[in-house]
Amino acid sequence: MTPRPSPAAPHVVFDLDGTLVDSEPNYFEAGRRLLARYGVRDFGWEDHTRFIGIGTRETLSALRAEYGIEAPVDELLAGKNALYLELAGASTRVFPQMRIFVERLHADGIPMAVASGSSRAAIGAVLAVTGLDAYIPLYVSAEEVARGKPEPDVFLEAARRMGAEPADCVVVEDAAPGAAAARAAGMRCIAVPYVPATACDPAFTAADLLFAEGQPAFSAEAARTWLLG
Repeated sequence: MTPRPSPAAPHVVFDLDGTLVDSEPNYFEAGRRLLARYGVRDFGWEDHTRFIGIGTRETLSALRAEYGIEAPVDELLAGKNALYLELAGASTRVFPQMRIFVERLHADGIPMAVASGSSRAAIGAVLAVTGLDAYIPLYVSAEEVARGKPEPDVFLEAARRMGAEPADCVVVEDAAPGAAAARAAGMRCIAVPYVPATACDPAFTAADLLFAEGQPAFSAEAARTWLLG
């Protein structure tokens, strides 16, 4: 597929986890520790990958039902957020090419925001500890909207806060539910699948620009060139 060129000076909305930062190992560990408190001892990485791109509340609701946990979702959510914040504060890695991409877009004067399924506290902590908050001060959590990804609410709210029309926004996403949410929002999408095996998902193959296994890896300069036409 030949990517469609983007108009000048778009607004860029980044997913956070797995897109800007490699936070999935921390989320997995937080989830593993949380579930262990409730007697679940066999939660592995493959179990975690089923929920990449899904909001934390939605993930915990599904796990609660799957494992028959009686604790309310709010209790699970508070527990996981606390565990994650501890882990994220100790170590969160920004993908090197994504940092370059953000820095170059900032230098170009491109408005940017983060729209994530994580809690607002987690987003703020990660942006602060990585220094990305200097470039992207605006962020929206799925906690602040009615529905998480794959619904478009969080992206639409980010556009609203930036004062942009959805058609003028480009989403950068690593997960199929997020790419589907971008399309539902009427936004273009740069897709960088975190789990290579998901690259054939229709949500990714319908993206405007796809960086996937068997193709060139994500390049800040290539993405910037496409973005700015």
